[in-house]
Amino acid sequence: MVGTEETQLVVLRGNSASGKLSVAAGLREEFGRGLALVGQDNLHRIVLRERDRPGAANIGLIDSVARYALDAGYHVVVEGILYADHYGDMLAQLRVDHRGRAHGYYLDAPFAETLARHATKPQAGEYGEAEMHDWSRARDLLSGAVETVIGTDSALAETVDRILLDTGLVGLPALGR
Repeated sequence: MVGTEETQLVVLRGNSASGKLSVAAGLREEFGRGLALVGQDNLHRIVLRERDRPGAANIGLIDSVARYALDAGYHVVVEGILYADHYGDMLAQLRVDHRGRAHGYYLDAPFAETLARHATKPQAGEYGEAEMHDWSRARDLLSGAVETVIGTDSALAETVDRILLDTGLVGLPALGR
């Protein structure tokens, strides 16, 4: 078992440029200290510098970092594309093992919208439409109906507020160090 009955686990998934990192940053800004962000891109692209593939080392690293933070008393937001076929088993086991409540959200944005958003990002020159097309998967939901789908009709602030309310993070004390 991992975490406590008080810790909250939030998983934010969706295609590249669907708004996951912006939502995670908004949650952190609203909540403050005591909310750990476990970002797929940071761990697989920066820490390990590996490609996203089934069985890659980052899957276990994401799991370990999330578990460590939960055990240390932090609420945890795991965010990334996190393909269902690559990460689904790990995320399902993390949910089962977590003593507190777990929440899943899939940010569903049409490909044209993700391209437009990507063009505004600092790393827009690092990859383009072809790579994003290769990475894109329509409604790549986890099995078991464990995710709430949020479309582009929900503005950033609205999405952050919704998740804070859904999870009960609004008004919770910071549990971490």
